[in-house]
Amino acid sequence: MPLDRSACFRALAARDRRFDGVFFVGVTSTGVYCRPVCTSRTPRAANCRFFSHPAAAERSGFRPCLRCRPELAPGHAPVDASAALAERAARAIAAGALNERSVEELASSLGVTARHLRRAVDAQLGVSPIELATTHRLLLAKRLLHESSLPVGQVAFAAGFASLRRFNAAFHAQYRLNPTTLRRAAATPHHASAPPGAWIELTLEYRPPLDWPGLLRYLAARATVGVECVDGDAYYATINDPVPGELVLTHRARRGETAAARSMPGVVVARLSPSLLPALMPVLARVRDLLDLDADPRRIGQDLARAGLLRHASELRGARVPGTLDPFGLVVRTILGQQVSVKGASSLMARFVERFGTAYEGTHAGLTRLMPSCRTIARARADDVAALGVTRVRAEAIIALARAVCDGSVSLTPGADATRSIRALVALPGIGDWTAQYVAMRALRWPDAFPAGDLVLRRAAGGLTPTQLLRHAEAWRPWRAYAAMHLWRTAPAPQMRNSSNASR
Repeated sequence: MPLDRSACFRALAARDRRFDGVFFVGVTSTGVYCRPVCTSRTPRAANCRFFSHPAAAERSGFRPCLRCRPELAPGHAPVDASAALAERAARAIAAGALNERSVEELASSLGVTARHLRRAVDAQLGVSPIELATTHRLLLAKRLLHESSLPVGQVAFAAGFASLRRFNAAFHAQYRLNPTTLRRAAATPHHASAPPGAWIELTLEYRPPLDWPGLLRYLAARATVGVECVDGDAYYATINDPVPGELVLTHRARRGETAAARSMPGVVVARLSPSLLPALMPVLARVRDLLDLDADPRRIGQDLARAGLLRHASELRGARVPGTLDPFGLVVRTILGQQVSVKGASSLMARFVERFGTAYEGTHAGLTRLMPSCRTIARARADDVAALGVTRVRAEAIIALARAVCDGSVSLTPGADATRSIRALVALPGIGDWTAQYVAMRALRWPDAFPAGDLVLRRAAGGLTPTQLLRHAEAWRPWRAYAAMHLWRTAPAPQMRNSSNASR
């Protein structure tokens, strides 16, 4: 992706956090590449090379800065990329898609040839898919060496390397030092004190602002009993795919000795059970999706303000479009919640998990079940689902959905082609445009999804028909999902109660 050198250098000199993760700077005099918010002295413009991705910087021979740690930079929201295919591939690779699959298999899952995929990724990011995957593995390994007490062998395994030998060779080739040397340089007391089998704690950065209390309120209102809960200022959840385990998410304010350090945005702290170690890359990707940490709320707010939806960009207040840890479970809940309240949908979902899920003994009293997989539901009978208190039509829709996900005719993978997935969803019985668009917002992570038939959205726009609302919402593109979340959040309570889709 082409970058304007002058604009990048101005952002670098200003240490503007809005550009954190948008570009990286390689300093030729040191051989190190940094985030634009690095606290090191600003290099001379003549010594700077700018890259859109860490992999491109590393391909050019630069090593990651040990101070600003490029592996912590926020990622890119889907609309930040000029090529949708490259963005979907990059998202999948960041979640570990090439840890166990080949480039050919990834390309097939995206509906293109391997040659086409390689060209798209190289044109967008300046690297091959394999180089991109290697960079993600090395950066995750670097994080684990910095932030965990895991033995180096487990770090290699968690980062997606097939062997310790390959990990050591790749690490030394890229960073010119071995993993144990880096760990000694970054040693903190917790490296020596954490017992074997301890939980893994990692920090996740984001572009500010972040409405953490608002996120917790949203997730708490829709929590499935036994699978997830909000307790105090923390979110707890179990995960069943790709491996069973649990996690805790909290928000931590930035600490520092100076006022400038304390004014920086906080971080999300993810504590993961040791059972999730083999699936660390996809789990961390899902956590980022759940909290929408790769969004740029300032940019979105400015665009929606210019479009007339907001009086001022700050009205968005750091709101996000929450994702999900379990895309299949989200669609099931959405179907169960058609024409009922949020509370009613949660009650039906609790019965569904109790009937079809499996028992789990979590460290928190609220975690007692694992979400059933699509394979489990595909084998169930519609009568069994209907017995939970749902209509026969919705029971059959859930069974049809499970079978479609299992056979690959419907993709719920975050970053999947939204148009194709929406078309496949509405082709199933009992699923209409509202459900498909809502799923695209939260599960597929498509920022331009928009359920134009929603009663609350139509009322907020002055009683427009769905067709009229779609025309009206053209000005909000490509952020219509954020526009919908804002209108739902600010809608008067009576509207929410009377909405035909109140389970949102």
